[in-house]
Amino acid sequence: MTKKFTQIQLKPLLIAFMLIGALRNNSYAGGFPVRPHSLLLSPSISYFYANKAWDSVGHLASFPNNGHFSSVTYQLYAEYGLSRRFTIVAQLPYVTNTFEQTGYKASASGLADLETGIRWYAANIDYRFYFMVQGTVITPLYVNNPSLGYGLTGGELKLMFSGSMKMLGTTGYFSLENGFRQYIGSTGPFQDRYSGTFGLNLDKQFKNQISVSLGGFYSTSTNKKFSYIQYANKDFSFNQVSLSYGHSFSREFSIFLTGGKFINGRNTGDGASGTVSLVLRPF
Repeated sequence: MTKKFTQIQLKPLLIAFMLIGALRNNSYAGGFPVRPHSLLLSPSISYFYANKAWDSVGHLASFPNNGHFSSVTYQLYAEYGLSRRFTIVAQLPYVTNTFEQTGYKASASGLADLETGIRWYAANIDYRFYFMVQGTVITPLYVNNPSLGYGLTGGELKLMFSGSMKMLGTTGYFSLENGFRQYIGSTGPFQDRYSGTFGLNLDKQFKNQISVSLGGFYSTSTNKKFSYIQYANKDFSFNQVSLSYGHSFSREFSIFLTGGKFINGRNTGDGASGTVSLVLRPF
């Protein structure tokens, strides 16, 4: 039996839909300036799978009745340089979510939350280390479809610090990010999304690189209850680790392959993910 998402009959899985937002981040090293009047585009496709979940006190258990959840996210990220200090950013995802258990299957597809914002490169040290501040507006592109998101307008303030350095006989880079997000509504959650990435170039031509990332997601709300409507589940947390390999064919075209795994959580699925991202600089 196949249905659209209306009521999923598996409480631990409900929060897993919210994890898709965390998987929409770009896998390449961000935080470095885009030149004035230049455009960066990054289309990507991500796959997420979970068949276990952590409960409210962090106990891990399999979904009953051979249940499992999967999601495919198609995303386009864009950044355009307005000046040496300011860029505009946008992120548009399209998701397909599927849940199956013995005798039951549910699915939903559609545009999710559009994110648009402005990034300010506030300061730099010798043009090697950069401090950035970004403000983002979150706009849902769906109506009354809880399987695609909260359906609430929101805003985020993100702080970023990135830089390059020499290490282990080669050049490396790092990127630290912390974003504070608030959704508008009587029980709209407050969220803290954080990540740290460290990468190494594997050759002197800067064509190959590897990186490791550790990140997490903390969401809190006065609404602590579970609901069969996804956007009503607003209190959860998790941490994840990921490994990425990137290859630059030219200055205008690169590809990144990323694999990720959740390492702990609360009220969330225990998931693994894979992402293929392209980085294009048409001008």
